[in-house]
Amino acid sequence: MLRLYYTADTCSLASHIALNDAGAEYTTVRISFAAEEQRKPEYLAINPKGRVPALVTDRGVLTETPAILAFIAQSYPKARMAPLDDPFRLAQVQAFNLYLCATLHVAHSHRMRGSRWADEAASIADMQRKVPESVGACYRLIEDSLPAGPWVMGEAYTICDPYLFTMAQWMEADGVDPARFPKVSDHRRRMSERPQVRATIEEELT
Repeated sequence: MLRLYYTADTCSLASHIALNDAGAEYTTVRISFAAEEQRKPEYLAINPKGRVPALVTDRGVLTETPAILAFIAQSYPKARMAPLDDPFRLAQVQAFNLYLCATLHVAHSHRMRGSRWADEAASIADMQRKVPESVGACYRLIEDSLPAGPWVMGEAYTICDPYLFTMAQWMEADGVDPARFPKVSDHRRRMSERPQVRATIEEELT
């Protein structure tokens, strides 16, 4: 059985939602950042990166949200969470998720994880001041590229949707006004109404 290591209010929510969307059988293990459990030897033996999510499978451990989401979509094809029979569309799904991971999430992380990139307090503070602009620029690109359909890829729900929803939860904290991005905000609202999403969030908060 799959086992997901997660922390509430982090990007691991995307993988958690996708597991529920897929109807997967899985268990979860909550990692407390407050207790720095991600740095303890027990967890580092599972994920040496010391981050979440980590998904334990019968073939080994997977890390990085785009990889985990792709694994879920391919492992549960009946859930139709990715265009597995269309190489170009599948590449578009991957491109979107990789942008969230490599660009938007990094810009967001400058708000509270500046010490990853700088030591001087003034440098860290400068990065924090830049977050509303840099994160806002990411959402502008996403907003302008979203189709008219209800989901990131249009009419079909995919693994892009729980990932964008997860990231969009942090807009206000990043100093970004959701009203500037009506399509992203509408997507966030519709995702929050999905039973799988509500059940996943409730599971993480209990």
